[in-house]
Amino acid sequence: MPIIDVHSHYWRYPDHFGDDFRQQAKRARAGADVDLTVRFEDYQRQSVPEVKTIVFGGKARLSGMWVDDRDVQAYVAAHPDQLIGFLSVDPTQPGWEKELRVGHQELGLRGIKLLSMYAGFRPDDERLDPLWQYAEKHRLPVLLHTGTTFISQAPLECTLPRHLDAVATRFPEVRMILAHLGHPYEGECIAVIRKHPHVYADISALHYRPFQFFHSLMLVQEYGVWHKLLFGTDYPFTNVQATIDGLRSLNRMVEGTGFPRLNETAIEQMIYRDSLPLLGL
Repeated sequence: MPIIDVHSHYWRYPDHFGDDFRQQAKRARAGADVDLTVRFEDYQRQSVPEVKTIVFGGKARLSGMWVDDRDVQAYVAAHPDQLIGFLSVDPTQPGWEKELRVGHQELGLRGIKLLSMYAGFRPDDERLDPLWQYAEKHRLPVLLHTGTTFISQAPLECTLPRHLDAVATRFPEVRMILAHLGHPYEGECIAVIRKHPHVYADISALHYRPFQFFHSLMLVQEYGVWHKLLFGTDYPFTNVQATIDGLRSLNRMVEGTGFPRLNETAIEQMIYRDSLPLLGL
């Protein structure tokens, strides 16, 4: 059964980000030096057979990142059977609406990635209504970074999962993914995905904080929203095999204790969930 990885990056240093971003990215994983180099061969080697992957760049002038959608399209074109490309826009910059149309209609990218906090905008700002209207009309899923960041100039206020509640209320047909389960605001994220039928969360880049991850998934379990979680990695910050291994090892932390255990059947169902139909892809 294939695995769908809904969260991976494409970028090149120094073409798409500078030294400031690279230096600050050292804070991403405590005690670990993250290699931000993206190579599809490395992704495959650290993966398992039969993986289909959503990949995106990112545009956030405030944080010093800018990946042209044409670069994402070229990366996808080199691996068309394995990759699904998403476009990105920074609504704080002029011309973003044209970039939205070009990325979708000319480049054939099939979803939208937003970096609200990294670019310094709130996704529920009514000035973004044309984006949500376009996504709704053309059935484009939207994945948003939610939660913490390693970039000092990126305002946390822009990334709170609660802001997507208003968006989902106004645009209920848009398929949304709240990345990283909103950590460390998992409670907010779960409250949002529980109430909106087409809003999901991914579990990317969480397994290397295992105790927090265990508690987050226990909250998912107690709220009964396992079915709203999608598998994702956040490559190159981590990879498919490490994410699977991390998920499968979480219950070991509570062996010999009175703590409740995570539902291992639900974990396996999430790993192998066919996310593409849920997202209209």
